Amino acid sequence: MAELPVDEGSGSSTRSVPTTPLPSPVPVVLRGHGLRMEPLAEHHVAPLQQVVADGEIWRLPYAPHVPAPEALPAAVRGLREDVAAGTRIAWVVVREADGRALGLTTFMNLALADRGLEIGNTYLAGSAQRTGVNPAMKRLLLGHAFDELGCLRVEFRVHHLNIASRRAVERLGAQQDGILRAHRILPDGSVRHTVVYSILAPEWPGIRAALDHRLGI
Repeated sequence: MAELPVDEGSGSSTRSVPTTPLPSPVPVVLRGHGLRMEPLAEHHVAPLQQVVADGEIWRLPYAPHVPAPEALPAAVRGLREDVAAGTRIAWVVVREADGRALGLTTFMNLALADRGLEIGNTYLAGSAQRTGVNPAMKRLLLGHAFDELGCLRVEFRVHHLNIASRRAVERLGAQQDGILRAHRILPDGSVRHTVVYSILAPEWPGIRAALDHRLGI
C-alpha cells in the first residue's frame, strides 16, 4: 500500500494537500472502453427496468439498493432529486456498440471539504456481470474522480457477506480500511457489517496502469 509522504515542514505525519474544497461535481458524460456513461434522466426508467429484470438482480442477496422493476420510477425520481440537491451524481452505464443500458452507478457521500467521495449504489444486468464491464466502468469513474475532480480519496462500502463484490473491489487495487460492525439494519431485519475500502490519490497512478493493462489498453 502506498503511503502519503511526510510534510517535513510542518512536523505532521500526513501529507500536505490542497485545503480548498472540491467543486461540486456536475453530471457529465463519460466515454471509453466500449461504454458511455450518461447522467441519469427520466427516459432511463424503461431501460433500467430491463436491466434489473435481466437476471432478476433485485432478488440477489445483499443488494437491497437494487429496485424491483415496478419500483424503478420512484427510485429514479429519488436519485434525480439527490442529483439536483448536489448530494449525488448518478450515471446509467450504456454499451456504445448498441446503446443498450447495462447498469447504474453513483458518486455518493460527497465529502468536498476533504476531497473524498464514495462510488456506490452500483448494479449491473445479470448478463453484463463478469464480462469486463465492471472494471471498464470503474476505470472511467476513478479517472474522473482523481484526474478530473482532484479527489484525495475514493471509497467503496460493501456488505460483509457479499464476497463477490468484495473480491471485485480488491481486484481494483483498493485497500481495506476496516469494518463498521452492525452498521445498518436492512429491510429484511438482518444486520449488515460494512467493509470499507479506499483508493488514495498517490495509489491511483499504479492502479490506473494495472486497470489499463487489464482492459488491454
